[in-house]
Amino acid sequence: MMYVRMEVEYDGTSFFGWQRQPGGIVTVQGELERVLFRVLQEDVSIVGAGRTDRGVHARGQVASFATGSGMPLDRLRHAMNCLLPEEVYVRSLREVPMEFHARFSALWRQYRYTLAEEPFPLLRRFAGVHRGPHELAALNAVADVMVGEHDFAAFSRSGSDTKTTMCAVTHAVWRRSGEVLMFDIRADRFLRSMVRYLVSASITMQPGEVFDALQTGRLGCQLKPADPAGLVLWEVGYEV
Repeated sequence: MMYVRMEVEYDGTSFFGWQRQPGGIVTVQGELERVLFRVLQEDVSIVGAGRTDRGVHARGQVASFATGSGMPLDRLRHAMNCLLPEEVYVRSLREVPMEFHARFSALWRQYRYTLAEEPFPLLRRFAGVHRGPHELAALNAVADVMVGEHDFAAFSRSGSDTKTTMCAVTHAVWRRSGEVLMFDIRADRFLRSMVRYLVSASITMQPGEVFDALQTGRLGCQLKPADPAGLVLWEVGYEV
């Protein structure tokens, strides 16, 4: 049996998220498993480091799977990329120890959110829109409050299967890049839709309000998650 680590990039616009769904619903995991079955002629179940929501993209999603096939990984990667839809691309495949698990071996995940201050047509697939201007100092004053180990229950969508809502954020910074704003955030784990809620919080809430929500687990105002189009799973970190 060979154990494989796969790095995948995808445009999530037309997918119903990462996770396999019943009833023929098209997801990224489902497409990867479909193609692996076609190439390897065996059922393969893959595990992803992050279960991105509908419409969310990835530059550095990591997945792992086991196979009894002896096909060289360079041939397998080429075959997969020939058969996958053009929105999905396998960046790399490499053999790993049996103990490697894409989700549970991950030390941290990093997401990037792109925010446009005007509805530029060429950015609509890969940026959320909130009309500006926005003050970078004000955005980062809110982001600074997020850093540390906190209970992010107030900034997540209900229905998550997680056993705890505690997350350790090590980096949260807004910056301006040309005509857009970018928000990079890194943590050991993320709750469902957490980054999108934190983007909205940066725009609409004061630092003290975010601090109170992290202490109490409750929001003092209504908050909608930011548009999924702007969110990318950027990178996942491991020991090796």
